[in-house]
Amino acid sequence: MATTVEIPTAKAAAKYLRVSAQKARLVVDLIRGQNAGAALVTLRTTNKRVAPSVEKVLKSAISNARNKFEGIDVDSLIVSEAYVQEGPRSKRIRPAPMGRAYRYQRRTSHIVVKVSEKQKGTSSNKSSSGKG
Repeated sequence: MATTVEIPTAKAAAKYLRVSAQKARLVVDLIRGQNAGAALVTLRTTNKRVAPSVEKVLKSAISNARNKFEGIDVDSLIVSEAYVQEGPRSKRIRPAPMGRAYRYQRRTSHIVVKVSEKQKGTSSNKSSSGKG
């Protein structure tokens, strides 16, 4: 039998954010797989309205890892999972010409970020694909 080693993982989520999931995914895709410190720098320099919210969730996940595991090295944390799911939609009505009404939807989303400790044996060199 093979013994499995438990990798320390911490999770944080923000629910019912008033941003569409499609727009939030553009920002979340930037940080997936990055080192946690580099992901924070990426989010601070990203010029999107949802970036501060994603940064807040990432900081919360790092803090959860610090509190959950006593001897964890925060510098060795990576963003192991980051995804956005659609939340409920609020149906709204906007006045239209000639007494009519147009319906529109206010979309919400749920953002989940998981951080885990980088495994010692693996290297995160992305340039080894051979393309160039």
